[in-house]
Amino acid sequence: CPNINQLFNKTFVQMHIIRRIKYYHLPCQQHSLNLSCFYDDLYLCFCYNLEKQRLANCFEFNHNMTFDCFGESVCENGGQCFQDSPICPQRSSCICQPCFYGIRCQFSSDKFGFSLDGILGYYIQPNIDVVHQSSMVKISLTLTIVFITIGYINGILSFITFNNKKICEVGCGLYLLTSSITTLLTTTIFGLKFSILLLGQMKIITNRLFLYIQCLSIDFLLRVFLNMDQWLNACIAVERAVVTINAIGFQKKR
Repeated sequence: CPNINQLFNKTFVQMHIIRRIKYYHLPCQQHSLNLSCFYDDLYLCFCYNLEKQRLANCFEFNHNMTFDCFGESVCENGGQCFQDSPICPQRSSCICQPCFYGIRCQFSSDKFGFSLDGILGYYIQPNIDVVHQSSMVKISLTLTIVFITIGYINGILSFITFNNKKICEVGCGLYLLTSSITTLLTTTIFGLKFSILLLGQMKIITNRLFLYIQCLSIDFLLRVFLNMDQWLNACIAVERAVVTINAIGFQKKR
């Protein structure tokens, strides 16, 4: 909403409010549908259609109002908190900044990132057990169990295979052994992430400090181990490329 300084000249703006407010219909009529609202230092005005006229509906508005629910805001990431009543409020809601969403504006869609919270968070209903959750949650839980099982089997078998002194004499063997360890760690952390998300959204885990710490730590560790695994695979590819190009084997004495 533009300020009246952008709609009227300086002389008009300096007029007393009683004299100038009767002309507040003019911007709505002159700018037609391009203007929906405007404000001055005391009023906030909305343009609306009445029969064949476009008029302004103005009401007093406190521009210095802080939207923090009297210091009890639970909104995150700069979200504004609104209550249903200034006295003994029963409910509150959050208006989120761009690129944030969720009941408390806790989810981010910035940089087109797809997080587990953002994909599944909205489907998990609070205070409802898993059996009565939506099909999306049940399918996600089933797939997660399958992925974790496959991940553990793959990681354990890889660790057993590459945990051999002869294989580890070359760099490629060490990379593969380390990759199997990071696979196990990544699978474990992913399982914890999914479990905490599910229990947190179902209101079984309500400790905000714990949820905040796990949000920072588990997400960070998950990214670290995923990146480590990618770097290890890159090292394996580079070593194999070097061996192929040089057409020689590694010497132990080196």
